[in-house]
Amino acid sequence: MKIVQILPELNLGGVERGTIELAKNLKAKGFDSVVVSNGGKLVQILLDEGSNHYKFDVCSKNILTFPGRILGLRTLLKEIKPDIIHVRSRLPAWLVFFANKSLKIPVVATIHGFNSINFYSKIMTKFDRTICVSNAVKDYVAKSYNIDKNSLAVIARGVNLDEFSPKNLDFDFIKNFTKEYELENRLIAGFIGRITQLKDIETFIKAIAILKSDFKDVAGLIVGEARNDKLEYLSTLKELVKALNLQQNIVFAGACSKIAEIYKICNVVVSSSKKPESFGRSVAEAIAIGTPVVASNHGGVKDIVKEGINGYFFDVGDAAGLSAKIKAARELKFDGFRYISENFSLEKMANETIKIYESLI
Repeated sequence: MKIVQILPELNLGGVERGTIELAKNLKAKGFDSVVVSNGGKLVQILLDEGSNHYKFDVCSKNILTFPGRILGLRTLLKEIKPDIIHVRSRLPAWLVFFANKSLKIPVVATIHGFNSINFYSKIMTKFDRTICVSNAVKDYVAKSYNIDKNSLAVIARGVNLDEFSPKNLDFDFIKNFTKEYELENRLIAGFIGRITQLKDIETFIKAIAILKSDFKDVAGLIVGEARNDKLEYLSTLKELVKALNLQQNIVFAGACSKIAEIYKICNVVVSSSKKPESFGRSVAEAIAIGTPVVASNHGGVKDIVKEGINGYFFDVGDAAGLSAKIKAARELKFDGFRYISENFSLEKMANETIKIYESLI
């Protein structure tokens, strides 16, 4: 079976990462894997792992070039001759919708997030099968477009079990990082992710201030980078730290490639997003390492966190509630790797996706 995945670009991002991971799994299972995109930083990784890539402009929103690109994509699809087309974004979906009219190749669409509700977004529900990355996204799509929930599949984004295994950690890094930031023998609550207003890092910092009354040496570890357009927001966070007298309790560690090790260093990982996460891969990754999670009570994380077992929920913006849940979560003990292996692995994601492909052939 030949599968062609189509997305705007192959640069860094959750959709791109999921495409690369599925392509790798398809190749490992003996399928012919092809990706069509406008190119990007991840193309070489895709090629190195055995898939083929065709560069085509499925990215531009220039309506004047749309008819020509429909014809060009139709020609390309005739050349590739896929058994299944898998679209992962709205603009490519529109191009495929028209390019495929005469070809009649089965099409699967994956909705990766809470897209705005309008005619443009609705295209993702117009194909042979629509996949949602969480039950929260499924409910949102079904309600917004008055669609029968049974017509929508849920396939969670998978966790790389090799990368996020407690057995594969770099303990030298853990030792050195802990020493560098003076984190030994402290209660460590971690925020790992992009520095952006939507992540509500203010509430995380305020929760650390509340915890300080019970845990003098509590540490709020913030790991992630701020893009140039978010540097002003980062400055406001540092001002908040000063205002709350938390200079010895909040660590801004910047970007780090050793994310699994950072999860292990933390006693609790916090996901404080104001906006619902479509899935919450970082939550699943932290749990795989065995670190409990406290997350905002909405979005795709509700599929992952089992309250009182591997984490807790708190209400968005409730710093006091977050601090209380961090205090409770630090006591949790569980086999997170087994739980994620059984429910949110890359293998499971690939197998469930392949079942949908096979049902359409």
